[in-house]
Amino acid sequence: MEKQLMNIEQAGIKKIVIAVTALNAIDSPGPGVAVIRAIRECPDFEVRIIGLSYESLEPGLYMHDIVDKTYQIPYPSSGTDTLMGRLMHIHEIEHIDLIIPNFDAELFNFIKLRDKLNEAGISTFLPELAQFEARDKLKLYEFGKKHGLTIPRDKIIHQVKDLTEAAESLGYPMVVKGKFYDAIVANTLEQAQRAFYKIQAKWGLPIIVQEFISGTEINVAALGDGEGNAISVIPMRKLYITDKGKAWAGITLDDVSLIELARKFVKITKWRGGCELEIMQSSDGKPYIMEVNPRFPAWIYLTAAAGQNQPAALVKMALGEKVEPYSDYEVGKIFVRYAWDLITDIREFQKISGTGEL
Repeated sequence: MEKQLMNIEQAGIKKIVIAVTALNAIDSPGPGVAVIRAIRECPDFEVRIIGLSYESLEPGLYMHDIVDKTYQIPYPSSGTDTLMGRLMHIHEIEHIDLIIPNFDAELFNFIKLRDKLNEAGISTFLPELAQFEARDKLKLYEFGKKHGLTIPRDKIIHQVKDLTEAAESLGYPMVVKGKFYDAIVANTLEQAQRAFYKIQAKWGLPIIVQEFISGTEINVAALGDGEGNAISVIPMRKLYITDKGKAWAGITLDDVSLIELARKFVKITKWRGGCELEIMQSSDGKPYIMEVNPRFPAWIYLTAAAGQNQPAALVKMALGEKVEPYSDYEVGKIFVRYAWDLITDIREFQKISGTGEL
């Protein structure tokens, strides 16, 4: 770690090579582009950003003011050995100081490789495997019961016929969820069955069937230091929600109870890195934790705009700096996501598709 810090410090400005995944800035965006924007705005860094992509049409690949160079990496299903081999090839060329993975499905592999990456001179700032697994959707209800957190009741099922029993226990409407992504509200057994097959085809088994909670959707972005301290917590209320349930606009809130809830989660788990609590606040003000995402959310740039740059703080901690917890942020800061046509050339698409580099 000391060697890394010496290598990247010149004239008081840290010169860092950071690799970032999740460049799919689409209607259900990954966090990668937002993470990079936040890091680039930090005056303490001079950065070279290496994009790590899975698909040739991830928009972030072609945003040359955001990403300096991109390499394709193998899908998480390829396993840790294949991933490590590819990362070492990229490292030989780029001399990576830090990797920030941002997809749920890839985190297991990166956590397993953390020590090997560190030996190679590549830092990460990720939760321990036990922390990562404790908040898994399949275990979240039991985790909540153990630690006094309010979690909706759920059933884990492996066969479509189990939906009938789940409905008898949870009632309608209920939420049918994939183990990684996607959630569909079902009001009837037929709707639940369609949701089951759709999610199974995309994410496999098991399927989670969760009690439906009516209320206001709130997300909380938090950053933990791995010792039980929350370096930053910012709650955001969704102002506009897409048909996929994603926030297309949101506003920062001043809600002490939500901040304390996130701090409690970080303290209980000793969470290291970024995470997002998806909360449904019922009409009586009771916050139900619907999910805990183990990485930065796609709206993470809002934290930088509100005065608590969580991605930049993570970079500092990953490289061994002591970061004091933030105290203030701007309430009422709004983000509004938008789509626009990014124009590129067929030669760029052919290059990333053919060589795995751009």
